[in-house]
Amino acid sequence: MDTPDAELMRRLQNGEDSALNELMNRWQQPLVGFIFRYVGNQADAMDLAQETFVRVYENRRRYKPSAKFSSWLFTIATNLSLNLSRWQKRHPTVTLDGYTQDSIPLIETLVATTDQPSTSAEHKERAVAVRQAIQALPHDLRTTLLLFQYQDLSYDEIATVLGCSSKAVETRLYRARAILRDQLADVIL
Repeated sequence: MDTPDAELMRRLQNGEDSALNELMNRWQQPLVGFIFRYVGNQADAMDLAQETFVRVYENRRRYKPSAKFSSWLFTIATNLSLNLSRWQKRHPTVTLDGYTQDSIPLIETLVATTDQPSTSAEHKERAVAVRQAIQALPHDLRTTLLLFQYQDLSYDEIATVLGCSSKAVETRLYRARAILRDQLADVIL
């Protein structure tokens, strides 16, 4: 039995371009969320999500129904995110307001609002610290953590995205959590 995503890809492969719209509607939000957590910038996340769907369309004939669509999609997104990250390291920029391109003006969307301003400030500080710690992780650990924690992919699905074994995913997840625990010991009680 075909999954809905596999069926949509089959339709797309057969020339029904409207199937791409349905895939975009299903996957836009999770994809933008993953990329945002990876690159740390909302505008870049939106651009890379769109580029991911362009690549899905361009490579629609290469998709095999035996592969899980989400794994294929997140592989494309991971590669694009890594490429952007590499490019940004080679070409650092500073915005007009003096913040680096890594600054996230929309951080308030990641923390819950409360009645107490001091509590809200603490939540924002923690969110910024967690985001920065995740951003500082090496690519393989960051990608593993984001796909597992925020996208709910299984070890096998993550292994497919990263081209490694399920045991390597387990090890990477353990290492990422250990690094974050050490780096955030003073922030998270």
